[in-house]
This record gives sequence, C-alpha cells and structure tokens, in this order.
Amino acid sequence: MARAGRLVKPASQDLIRLTVLRTARLSPHWVRVTLGGAEIDRFTPMGYDQWFRIFLPLGGNDGLERIPAKANKLFGYLRYLRIPDGMRPVMRNYTVRAYRAATATAGAEIDVDFVLHGSAADGTAGPASRWAETCEPGESVVIIDEGLAFNPERGTERVPLAADETGLPAVAGVCASLPAHATGIALIEIPGEDDALSFPHPAGIDVRWIVREGDEKPGTLALSALRTLPESDLAAPFHAYVVGEQALPTDARRHLVGDRGLDKDLVSFCGYWRVGASSPTPKAQLASAAEAHE
Repeated sequence: MARAGRLVKPASQDLIRLTVLRTARLSPHWVRVTLGGAEIDRFTPMGYDQWFRIFLPLGGNDGLERIPAKANKLFGYLRYLRIPDGMRPVMRNYTVRAYRAATATAGAEIDVDFVLHGSAADGTAGPASRWAETCEPGESVVIIDEGLAFNPERGTERVPLAADETGLPAVAGVCASLPAHATGIALIEIPGEDDALSFPHPAGIDVRWIVREGDEKPGTLALSALRTLPESDLAAPFHAYVVGEQALPTDARRHLVGDRGLDKDLVSFCGYWRVGASSPTPKAQLASAAEAHE
C-alpha cells in the first residue's frame, strides 16, 4: 500500500476485536459489512478517509486469537506470518465507510464496503471478496486502526478528488467530514453504472461518475479525467486527494506536481492495490475453496 508521507496516525493501534452485525448487497460489485459489538468502544472515529487493517477468519477463530500485537509493524508481521497456514487470518486494508456512535438503544457501528472481484459461488472470488459475500452475523474479526492519509492544512475547503471504485468509501468519508460550504470535484471511476453508490456530500462538490468499460485498467479513466480538468478547478487554496489502483495516485501526483506545477504538499495520495499483485491466499484456504466448488 503506497502512502504519502504526511499520514495522521491514531492515538492507539492496539488490536480491536469486532463482530459482524449484518451484511447488505449494495450493487453487483459492492457488499456492505456492518461491524460492532465486542470491543467497538475502543475504536476512536477520526472521519475523512480513516483506514484500518482487518484480519478475516478464513482459517477459523483460532487464528484470530494468535494475531500478535503490532501485527502491522515489521516484527509483529513476521510473527503473524508464523501462524500456521490454514489457521492464519487473511489481512487486508479497508476504509471506514461510515461510523455511527452508540445510542441509548444500540451500540456503535462501523460500515465497511467491500468491492467484489469474482464470485464466491463459482470459486473466482479473492479471499476478502469471498468472506464479504459469505460472512454471517456473529462472526469475529480483528482490526488495527491506521488513521488518515488525507491531511490538508487547517481551513482548506476546496478539494479535487479522484478515485477508482476501491477509493469510493474514502472519497465518501472525506465528503462527509468536509464543512457544508466546501467546494470541489470528485472523479470516481466504477466498473458499472449500478455501482454508482450515492453518498452525502456538500452541495458545492461536483460528483462525476466515470463508468469503465471492457478490460481497461482500473484508474485509467479517472486519471484521464483529472488531466483534462481546467485550471479553474485547481485554483488555490485547495488540497487534492487521489486514491485507488497504485498507478492512479502515482501518475496523478506526477501530473499535478510535475506538469501543473502544484506544491507537492497540496496533494494527498494513497495506492490501495496494484493490478496483478494482490496479496496471496494461504495454500490451505485455496484448497478448501476448490473443494467447496467441486
């Protein structure tokens, strides 16, 4: 996960154990999993594009109990890798799509939106997609809060935003945290028209959905749209934010800083994934998935 250098870290990065409360299919390529219960009171919402590492129990709950503290750091991660194959949870990075504080009648909740690649039914889904499609209320997960990548100067109220579908939750989180009078543009590339999930945003934010067709590399169309923005959309003061497949934020930052001459400190960016380089699924889980579909 390529990241900008000015990250906002959370106050605590302890392991937090949560429970699946419910799931909802939002579109052909989106499933929302709502987490809460357990240790939800230990989670501190920061708004904007708050992201976390999540450990999915594809090898059973015994693996969750063996996750070491600081599994997001080098030595902790090496200890995590020593959990036996078949028991070791799958670790992925996700964004808080929405946080709801506790009320008199209900506990706090976190919505996490999963992009679906492939299908759990025919065995083509990756481990995170398969879990999101098949998880049930009551299942356990573990998360480690990682804070924010979006880090503008105080008082910044104009934002050019660009993302592929994996960055949609982060863009939605940023828009939900901006003041009502904020202005800007949000360029969001999605795999299909049905995946244009509306989200609350200031009236001054122009949300533009870009539907990807065929086998075009994710992020290509969003990058092209960003490159064609007129100078008026990038008039100071502003802070740009670009997230998605790694080439999108990397090339977008190069364009904004190198070609447009913008100050690099005015661009927050984060590469969420890379085409052809997704994290491997443990061999035992690949075998069990294959057996389930024979």
